Amino acid sequence: MSAPEAVACVRCGRTRGADEDPATALAWVSSRERGGLRWLCPDCARRHVRDIEGKLPDEYW
Repeated sequence: MSAPEAVACVRCGRTRGADEDPATALAWVSSRERGGLRWLCPDCARRHVRDIEGKLPDEYW
């Protein structure tokens, strides 16, 4: 098994550590924008949930 990819939150800069609690690591949110992969830490994802919901296609609702 390979080591987890190092990622940082695009909002606050927090990094996801390899020794982070697995439940917390699963709470990170990823999105593809303009061909790139962007990450939000759990705290920023909670604060910006309305922005995230606004990006969902109309078919989702």
